[in-house]
Amino acid sequence: MGTVSDKLKGKVAVVTGASRGIGKGIACALAEHGATVYITGRTVNPGDHALPGSLEETVTEVEARGGKGVAMAMDLLDDAQIAAVFEQVQRDEGRLDILVNNAMAIPDSMTERSGFWQKPLEDEWQIWDTGVRAAYIAAWHAARIMVPQGSGLIVALSGYIGVTYTYDVVFGTTKTATDRMIRDMGHELRDTGVSAVSLWQGFTFTERATENLKTIPGMANQLNSAVGSSPEFPGRIIAALAMDADLKARSGGTFINAELAAEYGVTDKDGRSIPSLRESRGAPLWGPGDTTWNKQ
Repeated sequence: MGTVSDKLKGKVAVVTGASRGIGKGIACALAEHGATVYITGRTVNPGDHALPGSLEETVTEVEARGGKGVAMAMDLLDDAQIAAVFEQVQRDEGRLDILVNNAMAIPDSMTERSGFWQKPLEDEWQIWDTGVRAAYIAAWHAARIMVPQGSGLIVALSGYIGVTYTYDVVFGTTKTATDRMIRDMGHELRDTGVSAVSLWQGFTFTERATENLKTIPGMANQLNSAVGSSPEFPGRIIAALAMDADLKARSGGTFINAELAAEYGVTDKDGRSIPSLRESRGAPLWGPGDTTWNKQ
């Protein structure tokens, strides 16, 4: 396909969980504008996981899209592996412009229709450890590169789950905490030139989600292509944010991707406009700035 624009040429991004799914889609969308993308995840080679996708395959696609891909194996439960990614970015690139905290453990128990007391603590707690703890650690490392250079964007992937029950207690708690973490990061990052935003992504047709549609009772009836998006849709929003000269005005806020897409004139890769589910699923609690609280 090649580069769509060179507006992110020279910019460096780290995307977690990019061997498949939303992470891969984000990496490819950034690559289309010429970015260098450090692609992290646990599935290094094709065939290493039951689901399709690997770091190797994502690098190939990123480079076909016009960007530069660098694969780095990283387990979000290993603090040393997280640190190693940012150390290599600092050493090899000397800068970091975008961090996307996308990855989160999704144990089988998360989508089981049972009470929280019936689920294995060890499995469930990985959702929090990867979705909040590891995301905080990655943002900590990223900020130590971004703040001295006076620029950067930290993105967290969240969702309507932050205010509406979906699947699992720990899942909802993790996403609510993600939004609040970004709100407070935005507060502490003010006047540094670094911005932090949380993005609500609706249903996405990832490899795992497509399998879930086949196996989880009720999902096939509830979700359809009219409200679902491709894994590249959030990446298109992130690229637009990274190119926004007034990005700092959004820092600390939680935003619905479909609504940002309408503002930026962004569509999904097939040209569709993705609808906001604000009326049926809920609205973000935190707006940009220090104390804004959206009660709508």
